[in-house]
Amino acid sequence: MRSSWKTASIFLAALTAVMTACDRPIPTGPALESGLGEGGASRGRPGDLPGLHRSATALDQELRQRLLEAAGEDGLGVFQLPPSTALGRIPQDPRNPLTPAKVELGRLLFHESVLAVDHFRPEGRESYGCASCHFAQAGFQANRVQGVGEGGDGFGLRGEGRNVLPQYDSEPHAPDLQPIRTPTILNAAFQELMLWNGQFGGVGPNLGTEDRWVGAVLESNHLGLHGLEAQAYGGMKVHRMASVELSRIAEIDEYRHLYRRAFPGDREPIRRLNTALAIAAWERTVLANEAPFQRWLRGALDALTENEKEGAVLFFGKAGCVSCHTGPALSSMTFHALGMHDIDGAHDQANLDLRPFGGQVSEELRRGRGGFTGRAEDDFTFKTPQLYNLLDSPFYGHGASFASVRQVVEYKNHGVPENPRVPSERLAREFQPLGLTAAEVDAITAFLEGGLRDPDLLRYVPDRLPSGACIPVNDETARQELGCDP
Repeated sequence: MRSSWKTASIFLAALTAVMTACDRPIPTGPALESGLGEGGASRGRPGDLPGLHRSATALDQELRQRLLEAAGEDGLGVFQLPPSTALGRIPQDPRNPLTPAKVELGRLLFHESVLAVDHFRPEGRESYGCASCHFAQAGFQANRVQGVGEGGDGFGLRGEGRNVLPQYDSEPHAPDLQPIRTPTILNAAFQELMLWNGQFGGVGPNLGTEDRWVGAVLESNHLGLHGLEAQAYGGMKVHRMASVELSRIAEIDEYRHLYRRAFPGDREPIRRLNTALAIAAWERTVLANEAPFQRWLRGALDALTENEKEGAVLFFGKAGCVSCHTGPALSSMTFHALGMHDIDGAHDQANLDLRPFGGQVSEELRRGRGGFTGRAEDDFTFKTPQLYNLLDSPFYGHGASFASVRQVVEYKNHGVPENPRVPSERLAREFQPLGLTAAEVDAITAFLEGGLRDPDLLRYVPDRLPSGACIPVNDETARQELGCDP
C-alpha cells in the first residue's frame, strides 16, 4: 500500500510525463480523417479509419459513412474521447486549468469521506463523500433509485445494498437524498452545465438567468465557474461537506503536501473552493475512452460485434439518435421534453423515499429546465445525457422510470409520452415514432449496452486514501462489507 506523499509524487511525475507526450490538440479535418490507430498514426484515404481499406467489412464502411455524414466537416474526431492523461485535449474551465497535481488531489478528495463534517447526526461523521452516490462500479452513478449520502448504511456488491438508517426518519435529521435520479460524472467534461436542469454553471446558456442564482447552493454561479466546478462547490454545501476547515484534512501530511502542489500560489490552500476545483479537475479526466466504440474509432475494427455495428449504423443513421446525442460523450447541451415520469413514477418504488421533500416532487422540479430559468418555453425539458456505461446502473430517465436500456429505446421508438403532466404542445418535435423493427431496437440496444461500455472504470479509483477511509462509503456496515475492517 502507498503510505506517504512520496508515492504521490512519483505518481504525479509519471502523470506529468504522460501528459507531456499526449498533450497535443485533437486533429481535425483531413489530419484526423487520415486515421489515428491504437498503435499510432496510419496512412489512408481522407475519411478512412486506420486499416479500413484493408480489412473493413461492408458494415464498417457503412458505419464510417454514417459517422462522417453526422460529423460534417469536422470529421470523425467529433466522436473521439481523448486519453485521460492528455489534459490539454480535455475541455476545461479557464478559471480551473488542469494540472497533474490538481487531478491527483481531486481523485483522492472525490473518494474521501473525511470531508463529511457538516453531518446532521453523529452517525454521519466521516461516513460519506462524493463517491457515495457516484462510484465506479455503477458507472459513477448510484445503482439505486436515489443516491444516499449522509444517513446511508451499507453497500452490497455494487451499491444495491445501500439503505437509509432508521435514525434518519424526519427533519431535522433527514437523510441526504435527492428527488431526481443521480446523474453520472462520466464524460461530464463535455457538458458546460450540470444537473438535469442545467442549473450549475455561470456561463454559456445560463447567462441571462442571473436572477435565479440565489441561495447558498447557486452562489458558485456568480464566480463565473463552468458547470462541473460550480456543481462541486455548491454540492459540497448541499451534501454537508462544505466546512473543510473543520475536517481532518489539514492534519494529514499527504494532503498538506498535495494541496501545496496543486495550488502553489495559495498561502492557505486547504479551503472549500480549492477542494471543489480539485474535485472538478479530476472529474474532467473520468472518460470512457476504452469503450469498444472508442477503440473502433482508433482503428480496432474488431472491437465492436457485428450486432453492435448494426446498432451504431442505425444510431447515427435511420434512428436519428445522433441529432441530440453527439460529440465525444454522445451528449449535448440541449434540453428536451420527452414526457418521462418524474421520480415518483420510478420503477423501484420500494426503495423510493420522498420524506425529506414532504412526500412529493415539487412543481419546480417537475418543470425541469423551466423550473430553474422560469421560462415557460423551458418547462418539462431536461438535459440530454451522455450514453456511456448505461448498463452499470439500471435506472434510466430523469425519474428512473425505466429499468433497462431496451425499455428506453422502445419508448423513444413508440414516441408516446408516459407522463400525463407534460402537455402535448411541450413535447420535443424530435419525440416522434421512429418506425424501428424489433430487430433494429435490439441492435441499437446492443450498441448502447456493449459498444459504449468501458469495462474498466475502476482504473480511476485510488488504491487507498490518506485518511484510511473506506472506498466508496465509510459507514460501519459498509466497512465490514467491503473488507476495510479486519
